[in-house]
Amino acid sequence: MNGKVGQEEWMALLERITAEERLVQAVFSSPRRRDGTIARKATVRPVRLKNGVRYQFERLADNKAFHENVSGNELAAKLAAEMGSYKQALIQTTEADIQALANKKGELTLISRANESGRSGNNGKAVPQSHNRDKRYILPEGEPVPFLIALGVMTPEGKVVKAKYDKFRQINRFVEMVADVAPELPKNKALRIVDFGCGKSYLTFALYHYLAVQMKLPVRIFGLDLKKDVIEHCAGLAARLGWDELTFAVGDISDFEDRDSVDMVVTLHACDTATDAALLKAIGWEASVILSVPCCQHELFRQISQPALQPLLKHGILKERFAALATDAIRANLLELAGYRTQLLEFVDLEHTPKNLLIRAVKGRGKPDLENLRAEYERFRDFLSVSPYMERDFKQ
Repeated sequence: MNGKVGQEEWMALLERITAEERLVQAVFSSPRRRDGTIARKATVRPVRLKNGVRYQFERLADNKAFHENVSGNELAAKLAAEMGSYKQALIQTTEADIQALANKKGELTLISRANESGRSGNNGKAVPQSHNRDKRYILPEGEPVPFLIALGVMTPEGKVVKAKYDKFRQINRFVEMVADVAPELPKNKALRIVDFGCGKSYLTFALYHYLAVQMKLPVRIFGLDLKKDVIEHCAGLAARLGWDELTFAVGDISDFEDRDSVDMVVTLHACDTATDAALLKAIGWEASVILSVPCCQHELFRQISQPALQPLLKHGILKERFAALATDAIRANLLELAGYRTQLLEFVDLEHTPKNLLIRAVKGRGKPDLENLRAEYERFRDFLSVSPYMERDFKQ
């Protein structure tokens, strides 16, 4: 089932999945309201309890998990009610992965992809897990994924290479973050995405796979990096995969010029002020979504001067960490002043360094109190006696 569906078709689908016990997992994300009344994410999965199989709803709010167990008779109605609170859901069954996207009117579009990874038991039904089940990923283990095989993360049989398991987790964490903001991207057009400082492009390939292959969206992704040999390798891999709309080039972020509109900007581990340059480009394009994982941050380390903070600043390692946090706080506040709803999230980092924050910004629709936002930002900036790179070319 693909395309727009009415409520009757939607309920019939949920009732069939429920009656045949085919639900493996459902993940609801992107709440319709951001006032805290709706959990930021809800996950549903079958669990085997002492009194039989139940379906556990796990809702995440305020960094806490709330659980509710329901019977199979209640499941279809509960799933339909849950969808009413979110913009998207991923329904994983023994037969298919079904992406459900809701527009402002609540109308649903379904994108279905057949599943051949053997999620069912001998009777074709989903196998309930114990209460403390291992995490399921959007890119599941045991299912061969061509780009992961080509990158050496998976074997041809779909088994994750032991030495690459941290990378596998990192890729899935990134895809989860993309999935949360996918409904914010423009509709009815070919999406244009730029990845600044793409490096070996594990996440660039993951982004293309999720949007173009899994979601079947029209998308063109452009990766930019300074290392010629790395770019040549990535371009060759994209060609072998047949991904013509994923292209790469050698270049510097600051010098990059493109007159076309860009819908999404990604910048992962761009060093020091290169991150700021990428964010400024994104603001200039009025990109709908920005995903940024900063790397080394030296600029403010050299500038910060505040006698009241001397007990902290006199220790080099503490000053370095504080300067990095202050830098990301400044970036987040300037993005808000540019009209973005901004979050700082923990990101799984393969190299196990402290650089594991992701700045996720979505172009806002409301009218923020810019006067108070600017006053708050300027008090913070002036307290630290800094002149941030990003502010020098910032146009609100």
